[in-house]
Amino acid sequence: MVRFGTASAVPGEMDTGRLEVGETRDGSSVGLPVAVVNGAADGKTLYIQAASDGDELNGVGVVQRVLPRLDPSEIAGTILVCGIVNYHAFQVAEHRNPIDDTKMNRAYPGDDTGTSSERIAAATFDAAISADYVVDLHQGSTSRMIEECRVRCGTRHRLHSDCLELAKVFGCGHILDQKGPDGQLARAAPDEGVPTIDPELGGCVGWDEDSIRKGVDGVFNVLTYYDFLDGHYSPTPQTRASGFEQYGAPSGGLVDFQADLGERVSRGEPLFEITDVFGQEKATITADSSGIFWRSRRLPQVATGEYVCSVGTDIDTY
Repeated sequence: MVRFGTASAVPGEMDTGRLEVGETRDGSSVGLPVAVVNGAADGKTLYIQAASDGDELNGVGVVQRVLPRLDPSEIAGTILVCGIVNYHAFQVAEHRNPIDDTKMNRAYPGDDTGTSSERIAAATFDAAISADYVVDLHQGSTSRMIEECRVRCGTRHRLHSDCLELAKVFGCGHILDQKGPDGQLARAAPDEGVPTIDPELGGCVGWDEDSIRKGVDGVFNVLTYYDFLDGHYSPTPQTRASGFEQYGAPSGGLVDFQADLGERVSRGEPLFEITDVFGQEKATITADSSGIFWRSRRLPQVATGEYVCSVGTDIDTY
């Protein structure tokens, strides 16, 4: 019998339930939606979670499409799923947990006696470190972004090669291989010996079917490659960036991008222009380094110093 919250399944069965993580302000129980897929044959354990940032919904779309396609009788091992991690933020379609104004993916490994976000992080972290592999599904929130997998443990970490292999297997096409901030699940779980990736499935408001489809393909790539499912999958080379440069607006106005997502840019090449409301140019920003146009803001209006775009640098093929 495998249990995750109130979900429990014997070999060859699947069950859904709730993982209790506290109470709302009226005393109602807060339970995260969870699932257990207990394969008929022995094998490893995969943990998948989505929406640790409450407005990043593409991962929820992936879970919604993957689970109905799983037949426990055809699976070796166990799949644990938390479909919505940031419960409170999801309810109000916000990025951060409004109960404590915290970004959930900065709260790991959590604290089971701490703030709302720390308690949720602790509960889901327990599930993550019980697994052999972790896939933490994200997206670019309200930014436009290419599909990519993030390896956040750092190149000197003992599990770096395992995390990098997992990202290649997922197969978004691009990998950002750069040590992440403290508190990210993809930083904390490798410290406990569990290879973990952070797929960023595009970026939009709401969800995007193309990005969700790539996420579904990525999950099944992982399930096949690591022998949860029968079959053969050979990972394809991925474009890897180990640097990440962010650009802000030197003045207020309207942004006109000079590069498209995924496009190669050269050092000194224009990335964007800022004009006033009458179309008069105020500034042209060029790339500091050669790389790939990786991410950009969705809305054109900016204030001085506001985020505009990012370029992935130090590009190679892995």
